[in-house]
Amino acid sequence: MLRTFDTDEVPTGEGASAFAEVTSRFLMPVRILPHDPAGFRARMGYLPLGSGEMIQASCSPVTTERTPRLIRQSDPECYHLVYVRTGRHGIEQARTRSQVGPGEFVLYDSSLPYRGIMGLAPNQENTLVLQFSRRSLRLRCPHVQRLLATPLSGRTGAGRLLAQFLTGLTREYGRCSPGELVRLGQTSLDLVTVALSHCLDRGTDLTGESRQRILFLKIASFVDRHLGDAELSPASIAVAHGISARYVQRLFQAQGTTAGAFIREQRLSPCRRDLADPALRHVPVHAIGARWGLPRASGFNRAFRAAVGMSPGRYRVLAGSTPPPSAHGALPPSPPAHGQFLSRWT
Repeated sequence: MLRTFDTDEVPTGEGASAFAEVTSRFLMPVRILPHDPAGFRARMGYLPLGSGEMIQASCSPVTTERTPRLIRQSDPECYHLVYVRTGRHGIEQARTRSQVGPGEFVLYDSSLPYRGIMGLAPNQENTLVLQFSRRSLRLRCPHVQRLLATPLSGRTGAGRLLAQFLTGLTREYGRCSPGELVRLGQTSLDLVTVALSHCLDRGTDLTGESRQRILFLKIASFVDRHLGDAELSPASIAVAHGISARYVQRLFQAQGTTAGAFIREQRLSPCRRDLADPALRHVPVHAIGARWGLPRASGFNRAFRAAVGMSPGRYRVLAGSTPPPSAHGALPPSPPAHGQFLSRWT
């Protein structure tokens, strides 16, 4: 269930107090001290994930404080992992003080006092906050404490994969079933564990199942980045990740598919999108296939027909990107629109 909050929808002058109430309800009790009370604006979306919650927040400059008194009042005993998309975020906790910029994460603990400043940059800050129980993280608390209030990169390695996953989840949240959201919540925790383990150099803390899930996500990301490479194959995936081609197939079988079928599906999806795009009507059909790693016209036609039930040329005509030469037949389904989750925020 998606819940949203917007200060534009509360009476003038009550934005900060309303934001504090919502934050206390969905995260934990905190003091909200807006730098400009009269002009304070904030928006928040709350996304339950089964094993945790994700919050998308955007607000004008504000200082938040969690004091010992507020901790005694209520403590969910959880971690908050903040991903800064725009703006700059300041945090002070456990005798560590830092500033976090776009593309970085910062971790803090609900059981320890902290002081945070959102909106250090001139524009509004936009962040994603993943909240999860300390018990759900398969890393020992004393080790994790070393990372509190420390900037963590979301630009490379597991950090980048986690950032991409969370950002994509905000877009697709509304399309996912409750069961899928529970599994996605577990995947987010697996990614957090890998990213923090890398920072702590404690990869051995991961279970075998978690390693497999993370490896599959890495491979899926690799496939997405190399769709235009005609040489992309299970063998090239294996070489790039230092594993055997047989193990690659095992990873995909665990997901109910094969590596070859997954690559083909990922390629055909943008092909359908481009064929239906009127702005690309001048691009030959075979060139669209080649753009997405299917350079042989016969192979592209065969794969497209098997997946869609018609040739790519016919699909283009019926989709309306070229004038139909007295064509008959129903229009193929349009590619699904992007999720409507908080579209006004992005």
